[in-house]
Amino acid sequence: MSEIRPFTLATEQEQLDDLYRRLDMARWPEKEPVGDWTQGTPLAALQELCRYWRNGYDWRRCEARLNSLGQYVTEIDGLDIHFLHVRSSRADAVPLVLTHGWPGSVIEFLEVIPRLTEPDEGLAFHVVAPSLPGFGFSGKPSETGWGVEKIGQAWAELMARLGYDRWVAQGGDWGAVVTTAIGEQAPNGCLGIHVNMPVARPGPDDLNQPSPPELKALGALQYYQEWDSGYSKQQSTRPQTIGYSLVDSPIGLAGWIYEKMWAWTDNDGSPLDALSMDAILDNIMLYWLPATGASAARLYWESFAKVGDGKVAIPSGGSIFPKEVLPTPRKWAERRYTNLVCWNELERGGHFAAWEQPEAFVNELKSCFGKMV
Repeated sequence: MSEIRPFTLATEQEQLDDLYRRLDMARWPEKEPVGDWTQGTPLAALQELCRYWRNGYDWRRCEARLNSLGQYVTEIDGLDIHFLHVRSSRADAVPLVLTHGWPGSVIEFLEVIPRLTEPDEGLAFHVVAPSLPGFGFSGKPSETGWGVEKIGQAWAELMARLGYDRWVAQGGDWGAVVTTAIGEQAPNGCLGIHVNMPVARPGPDDLNQPSPPELKALGALQYYQEWDSGYSKQQSTRPQTIGYSLVDSPIGLAGWIYEKMWAWTDNDGSPLDALSMDAILDNIMLYWLPATGASAARLYWESFAKVGDGKVAIPSGGSIFPKEVLPTPRKWAERRYTNLVCWNELERGGHFAAWEQPEAFVNELKSCFGKMV
């Protein structure tokens, strides 16, 4: 059951033809009565994206790129886990497990993988990038229990199964939560972790006399709760209900995800300021083709209310990009990540750090993990 099996994408043309039919038959709502994104993805923006999806986008390009990297599947605790595995040519490369979040996928890492495995200078990595359970081409859990703690344990098993006895872990969004869980568990072989969304809560004293960084973080938390958290409330309470729309309608799926590409990237008003239309659609296709709208949403049901305050004692690092959804002040982070060996606040970038700022992201990992290995 521990076999590592090569995985090759070979999408049936009928799947693509079905997508085109659904796009052609879209039933659109009326235009929003505001001139911006404050009511969600604007009609004109989504229509532009979907026109390109139907008439210009080339899935076969992305499919070939994923196949060229090296894709694999292995069964862990009864569930197939899909992952990219790209080894460096460097004998001194450090194994790294790199974890995405929602509404992302391994697509987020396509530009950083070559920079990590074959850098011009500095630390090099063997990259393992799994698809979270219920995401991408990983299996869909048929029973409850696949929360972040279990995923962290599965990632440690995956690294051991690949023969890595010394490794590091990194993540953002849910990937940060999983990576933090790995840090708490401190499995054999894990030398340290790095996150680009540190997961830490304010304490009572922080609310009484907050510093400027704390005021910014508290303001961002209030904004998130009031204006940006509807998706998480739905997915953490009724993932099956929203899943019907996300699995059945490419328009519904694209509108649900595209809005977060606007809200969570460092842009000047359009997600296309930060990410290309091809990159955004590559990512959406990793939800559409395997029909993971419901299964991916269930991670919120499993873990959103259970993100804890456990301590991470192994070496840890954090990189704070300025447009992070929920920025965490170092003071809060230090209470949870008790062995914080690196911390940096960058000038550009948002929630999808590796995707938006690949060069800066790689430099952060090389610098931070260089202190741990």
